[in-house]
Amino acid sequence: MASQYVREQVALKWTNGFARLNRGEPGITGLLTFTEAWILAREFLRPRDINETKPEFVLTQVKLAFELIGECKMLQSLVDEFLEEMKQQQFLITQECERFMSQYESTSDPQYIAQLVMRLQQWYQAWQPASALGTSMMASYTTAFQTHLFSILPPSFPRGFKALISVTFNLTHRASVPQWLLDVAPQVEGQRPDLSLWVAFDQLGFLDRYDSLVSGVCHEYVEEHILETCAEKWDEPMLAKVREWMANTIVPWMMMPYGRGARTSEEARSMLQAVGSRFDFHLCKTLSELRIKEIFDIIVDYPDSMGALQDLKECLQRVDDKALLVSSLRKANHKRLLHPGADTKLILSQYVSIIRCLRVIDPVGVLLFKVADPIRRYLRERQDTIRCIVASLVGDGESGDSLVDDSEPIQPLQQPQADDYTDPQWEPEPIDAGPEFRTNKPSDVISTLVSIYDSKELFVKELQVLLAQRLLAVKDGNYDKERRNIEILKIRFGEASLQVCEVMLKDMTDSRRIDQHVQAQQSSVLHPTIISKHFWPPLQTTTFDMPGQLKEIQERYSKEFVAFKPDKKLSWLPLLGTVKLEIELDDRTIEIDASPLEAAFVELFSQKDVWTLNELIDEVGGSIDRVTALRALSSLVLHEILKESPLDTFNLLNTKEDIEKYGVKGKQREVVMQEEATLPVVTVQQQQAEQMQVFWKFIEGMLKNLGTLPLDRIQQMLKFAPDYDRSIDQLGAFMEAARQEGLVNVKDGFWSLSNA
Repeated sequence: MASQYVREQVALKWTNGFARLNRGEPGITGLLTFTEAWILAREFLRPRDINETKPEFVLTQVKLAFELIGECKMLQSLVDEFLEEMKQQQFLITQECERFMSQYESTSDPQYIAQLVMRLQQWYQAWQPASALGTSMMASYTTAFQTHLFSILPPSFPRGFKALISVTFNLTHRASVPQWLLDVAPQVEGQRPDLSLWVAFDQLGFLDRYDSLVSGVCHEYVEEHILETCAEKWDEPMLAKVREWMANTIVPWMMMPYGRGARTSEEARSMLQAVGSRFDFHLCKTLSELRIKEIFDIIVDYPDSMGALQDLKECLQRVDDKALLVSSLRKANHKRLLHPGADTKLILSQYVSIIRCLRVIDPVGVLLFKVADPIRRYLRERQDTIRCIVASLVGDGESGDSLVDDSEPIQPLQQPQADDYTDPQWEPEPIDAGPEFRTNKPSDVISTLVSIYDSKELFVKELQVLLAQRLLAVKDGNYDKERRNIEILKIRFGEASLQVCEVMLKDMTDSRRIDQHVQAQQSSVLHPTIISKHFWPPLQTTTFDMPGQLKEIQERYSKEFVAFKPDKKLSWLPLLGTVKLEIELDDRTIEIDASPLEAAFVELFSQKDVWTLNELIDEVGGSIDRVTALRALSSLVLHEILKESPLDTFNLLNTKEDIEKYGVKGKQREVVMQEEATLPVVTVQQQQAEQMQVFWKFIEGMLKNLGTLPLDRIQQMLKFAPDYDRSIDQLGAFMEAARQEGLVNVKDGFWSLSNA
């Protein structure tokens, strides 16, 4: 049973409510008037089926009714009742959505999405409350309508909405307006035909909810245009042209979704500035990703691809895709460049192009540092890397395209220097640089290539070997090219490093002068090259005795030389050189340029027509092995001077009948024995291999006396050996080769002898 206090409170509230609704009028006259106003306002707001005819209302009476309800402070109650009635009528909208969406899902035609949107706008406007109810009423209504709408739209609607947006985008290209759009959306003269659609999108809340779809359509058109116009077009910058296309095509379309409410051009520019910057970012990112995907081929095409490099540089300043560039280029290099099938000269050429291209994109060198490291490590493992670099330095014609740009000034090799923090121009390293990066790394290409190795001494030794080969190959006595090369190399490596090369060049000119003196005393068909033994790289020292008249010619020349230089004597290197032979057979004469060993064999065949291989080797003596002898004999077989029949027995072909008699026997031997001529100078790799064989005795003694040792300990102890100057990587490669031969074992980084 309610207490007296509660009864008093209820009576008070009822009295106050009655007074508010009756408004102080006699009896219940005011309450009756309020009831009439409430019924009129409720009927006016009632959500009806738009297919039915709406009753006519006198707007002045409706306005007075709303004012009366507001005066009685019952407007919010009216709104709540209106929203509740709207909720009960929402099934009508659900039926409309299902009808149009079923048509779209069966046809995928965006016109049904347009019809649905315009129909939903009609429902929205039909149920829209009067503006007299205020903005809060409109906000509540809009929220309730959109909440229900978004809850009933099927998953296929975003796809259809995106297709409809694409149709509006095509209209900016002056494409013909489809008839269904004219039928669906009301047209305003002088306005875009899709204006009504965008108004409906805005009222229904689609622009906010599906903003990503709207921008996604634009992004797709940008991507498609870039792929069509920029792919594999590297000779000119394309970024400015793409931006111009976007200004003429994308920006006019953007006015509807992003700047439709602007009243002045300045206001429109301000509204489009933020979204325009976002689209420009996507444009730069798309072009950047395209160029990064093509980066390997762009580098191959350098310098014709300078336009693409400029685009990529500008895009990377806008988009942070440097990590993607490094990753993509490293993967492409590993797949297409750093493998055994690629020639070292090709790898070096591509590496030089990478250096030049990445300096265009990133002058500081951070990208180059990250990309070049795998290439440099791979080149260090290749045995002919130094030789290819040196061949390019001296202009070797067989080295292909030069690694050095003729337009670049010749300058000394640059060495990395410590940072000078007192320099007022000093700048900190870039934030994305690695811990080992240094901004003052060598900037010219040659210094960068030489810096692949820890010491330039390896290059100097290879220079000496290559120059020796080139000097010994000169037959006309013109050494101007080699002299110029030495002067250039002296600028790069310093005069002290090239002193030996100067001596070699002087030996060649002195050799011609000595030969001229000897020829003046006694004319000879022999023109030897006389060199200083201690200033040249090791030469091939295979020896044998020249037979017959060839030996007599050598002895006469030696006698005249000793007479001219009493304090010196000649030590012949008979495997090197060239002999011009005129071989007179019974029915023909053959002229060939032969090696001294070939000439020696021809001399022996002048004594008898048939020799076995062992007889020929015994006759010339010295250190000639079977392979060397077969190589010389195979050359004479190819000239149809000799034929091998039977195996290891060689016959002189005096007549063409002999050729027919012996037929084509020995063809297989000829193919097998075709090898490159022996180089006169021992290569650096051969010298190092021979020296490592000497150092093996030290390594063997260490492991025998001290047991298992790690590689760094072996390296430290070898430094006490005479002339040991190998790096720990070179020592590791040698130890691995010894392991493969079964000489040593390794376990957990410790090395031991196999027979220990």
